[in-house]
Amino acid sequence: MSVYLGIDIGTSGTKTLAVREDGEILASATFEYPLSNPQPGWSEQNPEDWWTASADGVQAVLQQGKITPESVRGIGLSGQMHGSVFLNKQQQVIRPALLWNDQRTALECQEIESRAGGRAALIEMVANPALTGFTAPKILWLRNHEPKHYEQLTQVLLPKDYVRFRLTGEYATEVSDASGTLLLDVRHRCWSQALLSRLEIDPALLPKVYESEEVSGHLSASAAKRLGLPAGVPVVGGGGDQAAGAVGNGIVSRGVISATLGTSGVVFAHSDEVQIDPDGRLHTFCHAVRGKWHVMGCVLSAGGSLQWYRNQLGQPEKATAEAMGVDPYVLLNAEAAQAPAGSEGLFFLPYLTGERSPLNDPHARGAWIGLTWRHGRPHLVRSVMEGATFAMRDCLEVTKEMQIPVGEIRVSGGGARSPFWRQLQADIYGQPVSTINAEQGPAYGVALLAAAGTGAYKDVVEACQATIRVVSQTPPDATAKARYDAAYPVYRQLYRSLKNDFPKIEALVTG
Repeated sequence: MSVYLGIDIGTSGTKTLAVREDGEILASATFEYPLSNPQPGWSEQNPEDWWTASADGVQAVLQQGKITPESVRGIGLSGQMHGSVFLNKQQQVIRPALLWNDQRTALECQEIESRAGGRAALIEMVANPALTGFTAPKILWLRNHEPKHYEQLTQVLLPKDYVRFRLTGEYATEVSDASGTLLLDVRHRCWSQALLSRLEIDPALLPKVYESEEVSGHLSASAAKRLGLPAGVPVVGGGGDQAAGAVGNGIVSRGVISATLGTSGVVFAHSDEVQIDPDGRLHTFCHAVRGKWHVMGCVLSAGGSLQWYRNQLGQPEKATAEAMGVDPYVLLNAEAAQAPAGSEGLFFLPYLTGERSPLNDPHARGAWIGLTWRHGRPHLVRSVMEGATFAMRDCLEVTKEMQIPVGEIRVSGGGARSPFWRQLQADIYGQPVSTINAEQGPAYGVALLAAAGTGAYKDVVEACQATIRVVSQTPPDATAKARYDAAYPVYRQLYRSLKNDFPKIEALVTG
């Protein structure tokens, strides 16, 4: 029996899967770690926590699945994108990593656009505009604000690639995750020497770039001892969490779209060629499928908005759920179902950490609009879920504008596990949504990449065809769809109406 490990270094924890060659999941383990917010808009983590969680996760799945170490044929890595791990010449971490949802780099984004010759010229070079979450502005922030740390800098790694370094001793990345640094020539799938030159960033700071199923290194003796595996196990390129999750959902051909509602929300479309939105509302990245690309929209606080509600306002539901022995989200979903579609005119803007796609506005803030005496807790929680899903529809609408067909929509994440939220997505998107047999997302996708990269399949498309199938479909409710179609233009206009006020609100907090 051949076994492949998929390791996904997420924002809240690392998930490790052991997957058999035929796609059956043998074992799963998740280890959580903290997130630090030292200032408003800042988001950091300790890379050592990722390594510990990854190593512990491998040990756990081997034990849980009663897997012999010698049966493990390959390891795939996925992880939160855009994060920056800064290493010195001793290969030590200089400071905590800046994460994808860190918003401190607005001025650096302006600097990048200026050095590149303007927004349009930047998009022409690297297929994307400068956004606060990306890696390039984080490098410039280090240079501008922590020059002593920058002087020590010898290598910049993405989160999963730091774990790769600990596994193999190699500095390496792959095309899908590298696309999110803003430093990759996405068309040609290599580092952009033109932009690196204009930003005065030494190319030597960046690792070698591989295709996602390529073997990028082998398990070192020291790492093998820590994990309980033989030395020499191949480690493939893997993928950024969104590209890897798309592979895990079978989004490897044109017309099949992924809508993932986790902490963030992502709309993901496969493309056989480079397709770029000239306004930069969606990202164009290399796909984890060799020689292919994808278009992606990211909503920063999708499921995260419901998580915020649960943590800050859902204490009654949390207490009741604990007494009943159920997940609080089960009660929140049931409560939301008590309110009618459209929440009787109550709108929620889910911009709790600014917004990326398609607004690209780090100053945007969350809001409830339309409150009346009639509104109670069911309306509040339902409007939060509706607002997050409207934000996902924003990304779908831009995808359609780019002439990318939206045939089948496959949903995943927490928003897919909830029957209520699946229905709500179908109603707001205005077409059926599907679920598949594999629900493990990025970790499953990179396990398939490991299988393809070590010879179990000829390529990742064949691996997906052999292991993934649709298991359910939820059609839209005609009445609810009509209500949401009427409400959606109002939702879109609310951001436009408030856009100029958001920076003023931010100034009241930051001074």
